[in-house]
Amino acid sequence: MIHKISTGRVIIRFGAELLVEDTENPSTPVRCTAKRKFDTIVCGDSITWHHNEHGNASVDDLLPRKNALTRPGYRGRPRTIAANIDQLVIVNSWLPETSWDLVDRYLITAEQLDAKAIVVMNKSDLADEHATDEDWRAMETYREIGYDVFEMNALTGEGVQQLQDLMDNKTSIFSGRSGVGKSSIANIILPDLDIAVGVISNAGEGKHTTTTATLHKLSSGGYLIDSPGVRDYALGDISLEDLSGGYIEFAPYKDGCRFNNCTHDHEPKCAVRAAVENKEISNERYQRYIHALKALENPK
Repeated sequence: MIHKISTGRVIIRFGAELLVEDTENPSTPVRCTAKRKFDTIVCGDSITWHHNEHGNASVDDLLPRKNALTRPGYRGRPRTIAANIDQLVIVNSWLPETSWDLVDRYLITAEQLDAKAIVVMNKSDLADEHATDEDWRAMETYREIGYDVFEMNALTGEGVQQLQDLMDNKTSIFSGRSGVGKSSIANIILPDLDIAVGVISNAGEGKHTTTTATLHKLSSGGYLIDSPGVRDYALGDISLEDLSGGYIEFAPYKDGCRFNNCTHDHEPKCAVRAAVENKEISNERYQRYIHALKALENPK
């Protein structure tokens, strides 16, 4: 029997089953079953599938990915969280206070994914009480090196339109610590989020839907991936090149280093370190790089 082969994008995975947005009929999700060879399929993946006369549709193939977000999982093994991400929205707040080391880890990840990074500071009304000079310098540094950085307030709507404009026709994933307001922002951008979560939960028979990455369609034509797996993100087994590549302000100076494999730490005639001394590169961010470098060189 010849089946019509359709394409779609994975909304959520629960065990061997997937909820898929049908490319031709996106308003009606399709429930598919994936064979064991497709264990690697995750939220955001594009697949081909076909209807069956009885039961769930079947997955035919996993289409090539643009990228995939992974994090250390069980026993340090990398676990893929989501795929085909255009941009990483790094959500911070004045309370709980921001970890700039964590923000840098997200920025390194964005560079590895070849995805755009957006840095937002939620709960702007708490700035007067909780923001420090170091915080303001960090935000200004990110702006100076080319990132979109702005304050917002999910309760008043401040900055929400700016974020929505940046998310138009893109697949974005929110990252950030618990309590910074990711859910509040998502609820404004996706006013029918509770309805969507209910539909997905019913389709998945309630299995793991609160701990699994989920793809939500935006009215702008873009998508938001909601994933608890990127709350306190730890870098996996990355190379020195990946680490330094995440500090994009180093790039104009690297060719000036005496050694091709310069770590920008102790080597003589290091152009990056000279740029720090000349205040062309933020010393605070450079020190965070050195901290990350030491952790890379001496893993626990």
